[in-house]
Amino acid sequence: MNLDSLLRSEIQKAVAALFNQSVEQLQLQPTNAEFEGSHTLVCFPLTKISKLKPEETGTAIGNYLVQHADIVTRFNVVKGFLNLVIADKVWAEVFASIYANKKYGVLPANGKEIMVEYSSPNTNKPLHLGHLRNNFLGYSVAELYKATGYTVHKVQIINDRGIHICKSMAAWKLFGNGETPESSGLKGDKLVGKYYVEFDKNYKAQVKELVEKGVSEADAEKQAPIMKLAVDMLQKWEAKDAETVQRWKTMNGWVYNGFDVTYKRMGVDFEKLYYESDTYLLGKDEVLKGLEKGIFFKKEDGSVWVDLTPDGLDQKVLLRSDGTSVYMTQDIGTAILRFRDFPKIEGQVYTVGNEQEYHFKVLFLILGKLGYEWAKKCYHLSYGMVDLPTGKMKSREGTVVDADDLMQEMVDAARAQTQELGKIDEMSKEEVDDLAEMIGLSALKFFLLKVDPKKRMMFDPKESIQLQGHTGPFIQYTHARIKAILRKAASMNIVADAAALTNVDALEVAEREVLFKINQYPNKLLEAVKEYSPAIVANYAYELAKEYNQFYQAVPIFIESDPAKLRFRIAFSEVTAATLKKAMALLGIRMPERM
Repeated sequence: MNLDSLLRSEIQKAVAALFNQSVEQLQLQPTNAEFEGSHTLVCFPLTKISKLKPEETGTAIGNYLVQHADIVTRFNVVKGFLNLVIADKVWAEVFASIYANKKYGVLPANGKEIMVEYSSPNTNKPLHLGHLRNNFLGYSVAELYKATGYTVHKVQIINDRGIHICKSMAAWKLFGNGETPESSGLKGDKLVGKYYVEFDKNYKAQVKELVEKGVSEADAEKQAPIMKLAVDMLQKWEAKDAETVQRWKTMNGWVYNGFDVTYKRMGVDFEKLYYESDTYLLGKDEVLKGLEKGIFFKKEDGSVWVDLTPDGLDQKVLLRSDGTSVYMTQDIGTAILRFRDFPKIEGQVYTVGNEQEYHFKVLFLILGKLGYEWAKKCYHLSYGMVDLPTGKMKSREGTVVDADDLMQEMVDAARAQTQELGKIDEMSKEEVDDLAEMIGLSALKFFLLKVDPKKRMMFDPKESIQLQGHTGPFIQYTHARIKAILRKAASMNIVADAAALTNVDALEVAEREVLFKINQYPNKLLEAVKEYSPAIVANYAYELAKEYNQFYQAVPIFIESDPAKLRFRIAFSEVTAATLKKAMALLGIRMPERM
């Protein structure tokens, strides 16, 4: 039983009866918390049909619904907004249908495919706080697409070539003394990141020394010996110099092993990995074809460019004068390859920070100019950076917040908090460790996902771990509380019965509020997919948990003398827990049975 569809149908009947006209589009929205009701009809668009003022239109429709539709018991009109109160019997029937649907909130397959790219790290450093938001966001968007009927292909492009990795390679060659992850005890990605920082330190020192000798800063930046070595390595790599390629493979291999450990703890996965070292040649071929067709042009130094000034942008280099590729070149190749690999996809979603918005505008324009119609199906899921109290992170200076370290700190904080509350005395060490992992990562994921992706945000570890407030642990605690209620009910042989109240008007206000939230769940999923925003689901889960807690405080369950109400409330609690678990799973968050 779909309450929203039923209500729309009754309103359409009312409009037809009152104004002798049919209406297809109705603006229904949740009622503002300060007014009575659950659903609000926006009456302004209907005044053309009614020939009445918005308030008069709302009053007429409200009166008709109360008199002719069993679904509505009363209403109020506020400035052209018709707030409707749904009959308790209807809410009970809606709940019974939800309870019977074990796949509630999972839409049937729609036959469509989508690709979601996320993570996409460089191989010169470990994953950091920014990568955490990226991975959690991309993974969650992919899971939301799955829940709404899509076949989803999760991918990443690994930036395994270019000057960045050559900088780490140059520093390792000069200062590494053969150091490996095994000899150093460091994860491979951290070891390579160490040499990226070492490169920057020595590079700055060399530039300073040259400037002090009278060389201009611009020339000094090019002439610094360590930079010249890195550039030489890049050119040798593209020329397939055996020694350079072998060092590149070795150091990237260290990084991949390190990434795998981090991804496993994050709880994210990928169907297919793409490597820029494989896609950049395809990109170069496409650029050269575009040059032959006159889509691109060559400058006197031999570099190849595209002129996007007619599109309101500027000129963009696609191949350097020495023939080497830029990021745009390889992204062109990657996009083409993906549509060849997965020809049925509806589009590609690129999860990349908002500092790359211009890059993706250019990429999609170029792909369109090359004749690829599917360029219109590409979408840049642009998200804001994560700030810290200490300021902006800089990888080359070694001031980033390492993803591994932050996850461990959150788990340690969760363990300390749980021990302080003294609720783990009966748990084994393995159970305590798993609970700490669950709570710590929930705190991190929820805090990074509850903010609209487009917004820049400040991450506050202390706030994120709290059991009260707008946090993941609060929702987990609510779930664990409900599970305790269900265990107690089972011990008392109380059997859940969703249909126990379908023939009586007996709902408490707090029950009605929770049922309204549960009824919203499928629409929230569709809204989240439309907006590419897991924040909609995160905030929905918080609101549902908050409403249930208010019910729990207002309506003591086990002192209820009416067996029908008691059985209904156990079913009601069961569905709430299941809905919370489904919603949080879409954010990559596990829910504890005990806490």
